[in-house]
Amino acid sequence: MPSVGDTMINFELPNQDGDLVSLSDFRGKKVVLFAFPTADKPTCTKHACAYRDTYEQFTEHNTVILGITSSPTIALKKWRAHHNFPYDLLSDSRGTVLDSLGIWANYVVNGVDLNYAKRSYWVIDEEGIIREAQIDVDEVNSVHESLQFIQAVG
Repeated sequence: MPSVGDTMINFELPNQDGDLVSLSDFRGKKVVLFAFPTADKPTCTKHACAYRDTYEQFTEHNTVILGITSSPTIALKKWRAHHNFPYDLLSDSRGTVLDSLGIWANYVVNGVDLNYAKRSYWVIDEEGIIREAQIDVDEVNSVHESLQFIQAVG
């Protein structure tokens, strides 16, 4: 699991449109990568909308927002269009990237084992180094915390 000060693993995943997106595509910009359990659930929508509503404040600081989850691209496409998210949502349908980030968790819901990503975020600098990492966070406070971190580092 990568930590603050480590180089973030480079990955390539399909976005909501099925286009492959690589983390290395954003070298020269800061990236906030936020993970969430699944598309179109109330708390996940609240989380993603908080990033949408503060998106311009992030872009003022040369920062790209990327969401990552195990939901399929078709679900991400509908969800993104419905809520007008201005950033890409990445589908890690097999959970391999989420697992390598150390946030793949097993939950039991009504006696059924389900795998989901823990709500988390990473602030990655222009060279790909992790400058901030928070695992298992609140859906709204984490957005404000990541924005404050970006604003503090310029």
